[in-house]
Amino acid sequence: MKRNYQKEMEQEIEKQQCQGREPTLLLHSCCAPCSSYVLEYLSRYFEITVLYYNPNIYPPEEYWKRVGEQQDFIRRFSEHVASFCYPIHFIEGGFEQDRFYALVKGLEDVPEGGERCFLCYEMRLKEAAEYAKRLNMDYFTTTLSISPLKNAEKLNEIGEKLAEEYGISYLSSDFKKKNGYKRSVELSKEYGMYRQDYCGCVFSKRERERRLSQDM
Repeated sequence: MKRNYQKEMEQEIEKQQCQGREPTLLLHSCCAPCSSYVLEYLSRYFEITVLYYNPNIYPPEEYWKRVGEQQDFIRRFSEHVASFCYPIHFIEGGFEQDRFYALVKGLEDVPEGGERCFLCYEMRLKEAAEYAKRLNMDYFTTTLSISPLKNAEKLNEIGEKLAEEYGISYLSSDFKKKNGYKRSVELSKEYGMYRQDYCGCVFSKRERERRLSQDM
């Protein structure tokens, strides 16, 4: 039977509330727009540390643009919700492009959403698990499942495997549910955020450009 990750997350949140706990969460963020709804939703229940770790981003100027957008959104959002949400902290991971290219070598021509992407998911989630372990966090998770183009089942499979390996609970999620993706688009407009038109890596950029040229 197909799992309902949204329901599982709600049950986990309810369990923490019943225990009167204020749990900590290491949230890997792929970009500010995707983090917008996730932070709006989860900052009521968790003290969140956002980890921006995305060495797949191409070109470098795109990376710096996205990381700046993430920091700016956290600052503005935190000011807006300070009276009723837990604090939101920020960590920038390393921009390790060579690590990404070495990881996906030989998979350059695999279509978006395939094995290359799964390896990229795991690389970023593993970094999140390592930070969560180091910081003694209660949970870790990622914003990636908010995208209609991302495989939530695969993300949760990887997250749960890493949870066992590192001894940190993974917060199962499918943030696109309950109009999560739609809400992220609304928040992007509300905050005037830069919203990119490709996932991030050079391969997704090329695929996006090919599709656009074919539509012309």
